Amino acid sequence: MKRFLIFLSLLLFVAGLKYVKADDAIASIDKSAPDFTLLDHKGKKVKLSDFKGKYVVLEWINFDCPFVKKHYDSKNMQTIQKTYTDIDVVWLSICSSAPGKQGHFSNDEIAKRIANLSAKMNYYLIDEDGKVGKMYGAKTTPHIFIINPDQTLIYAGGIDDIPSSKQEDIEKANNYVVEVLTAAMNNQPIKNKTTKPYGCSVKY
Repeated sequence: MKRFLIFLSLLLFVAGLKYVKADDAIASIDKSAPDFTLLDHKGKKVKLSDFKGKYVVLEWINFDCPFVKKHYDSKNMQTIQKTYTDIDVVWLSICSSAPGKQGHFSNDEIAKRIANLSAKMNYYLIDEDGKVGKMYGAKTTPHIFIINPDQTLIYAGGIDDIPSSKQEDIEKANNYVVEVLTAAMNNQPIKNKTTKPYGCSVKY
């Protein structure tokens, strides 16, 4: 019986190690951004490394999250998206909501939401098994990651510095996406490479 309990404990320990390893983020600031391939809501395969040579913004999204609604209902997110996609920055919105969880929609519903909001992301990517979200350590919606043309991760954190769901706070906030991209594109030091993200938890 004693040997069996020891064996069982070892088994649970190993299983625990595997679980932790699976959930550990491997994306690190100033390191190569982990490559991934996801399908967009139209069924197109999108691979991160295909955008080497361009800045890429990853935005974790859940259209039903009040914090996401704050930035889309006010048109703040769309304005930032258009500002940068117009100068050849690639904007990838990623949904890691699991089937049956808040934020997981059919492809038709996604298309409808994008159209109704006039969203300006280049691609809306579906990560329903959460693999990419966990790879990057995405914790909230929104959670922003910025990758430079060498495919180095240069920013991970919140969209701005006022963690609220109130639209009136947008104008008062320091927008980290604008701050980081402006600095990087002008060969200036990035003041904040990591910040605390805020929003709804990602619905893995």
